Amino acid sequence: MGSSLTAKPEASAGRKGAFEGVTLYHWLVLAIATAGWLFDCFGQRIFVLARESALRELLGSGAADALVKNWAASATTWFMVGWATGGIIFGTLSDRWGRVKAMILTLLLYSGFSGLSGIARTGNEFLAYRFLAGLGVGGMFGAATTLVAESMPGGFRVLALGLMQTLAAFGNIGASLLSRWIQPGQQDFLWGHAGWRVIFFVGALPAILAAPIALVLREPEPWREAKRKAQASGNPSKHIGSIPDLFRHPTWRRHTFVGIGLGLAGMAGLWGIGFFSPELISTALKGESQHVIDVVRAYGTAIQDAGAFLGMLTFTLVANYVGRRVAFLGAFTLCLATTIFVFNNLRTGSDAYWMLPLMGFAQLSVFGGYSIYFPELFPTRLRGTGIGFCYNTVRYLAAGFPPMLMALNGLLIQRGVNEPFRKAATILSFVFVLGLVALIWAPETKGRPLPEDEPHPAR
Repeated sequence: MGSSLTAKPEASAGRKGAFEGVTLYHWLVLAIATAGWLFDCFGQRIFVLARESALRELLGSGAADALVKNWAASATTWFMVGWATGGIIFGTLSDRWGRVKAMILTLLLYSGFSGLSGIARTGNEFLAYRFLAGLGVGGMFGAATTLVAESMPGGFRVLALGLMQTLAAFGNIGASLLSRWIQPGQQDFLWGHAGWRVIFFVGALPAILAAPIALVLREPEPWREAKRKAQASGNPSKHIGSIPDLFRHPTWRRHTFVGIGLGLAGMAGLWGIGFFSPELISTALKGESQHVIDVVRAYGTAIQDAGAFLGMLTFTLVANYVGRRVAFLGAFTLCLATTIFVFNNLRTGSDAYWMLPLMGFAQLSVFGGYSIYFPELFPTRLRGTGIGFCYNTVRYLAAGFPPMLMALNGLLIQRGVNEPFRKAATILSFVFVLGLVALIWAPETKGRPLPEDEPHPAR
């Protein structure tokens, strides 16, 4: 079954060249979708850099460091819960309403509530804004990725998806460099507002991208055709954007569980460990002034994101020329090794400048894989739903990792363990092994067209 859908389209595209059939409109789709995801990543990094300074002010100057870190972990958890919820909701809506409409809604959500985070007056208010911003952040990836996957000629698809994810690293880099100018911990930075408030206000500016999304982009033809077929068939097994349909057919069910395994390993490792690099810097530079810590954080995380750019680019090349499974195998192995190494050996500001890019290279490389691989696992009528489900449902589980990190840190403190924060991160790093285990059941999709209603033939 499905043998007629095998490698012919992509093989033909490969003979003609990757850029065969690529028009100006295709480049515009890629540019606008990349901008949407880039600003999404910009907002994520702003939050990571500013959360500690924000909560230190909102909780009061007398708040202990441990209390501030616990609130920062809670804010991260609520952000990720919102992310997961938004990803599922907007993944389904992108299948039912359209990719472009979903992109506009998610953009307005994440930029609007990023700006509102800057006016928070209490810790709980800050957490509420982060949850609501997370709704939009979660929805953008699935909508943008699906739009690019379905709009591009077959030979250009993998490169376009890899570029979209790779170039988004400049959103993270830009936010890190911006934090060098607008230091989150600086009081009275502008008109009586602290630096962390101003940097969240800047996070609202990407809302202007809604205009070109609405005016330039159009729904891809595969989505239009799938919707027409579903409406004409009257067959409930052809529902558009149905989460239960991800589990009804054994092939889509297997692909969904593979995606969840791969997604959880990378998501928990990055948000539960890797994105606590600012706190690792604070630990390593304890005793230094806040200004020095902010500077090292700004440049260190920017270089970490530069490493991420190279990691996602490398993953794209390996996935394109060797295979998706090999690329994931190498990436998760590097994740485990570099995370343990960095959290146990980063001791100075100089260490941050060469160790963090190693960890960024490894941990973000797998996210390049998600943008390439997840669209290849699901048919058009379920593609947005499947991507959103695999990429975001895991955040409900991954959301438990930041408080788990802090709880483990507290437990090790009680037991008198030396350097408890570093040891807690080391223990949790073994979540990357889950990604290696998921590869046992992962199908190789290199050289195959995007699936339609029929599943790929069994392997």
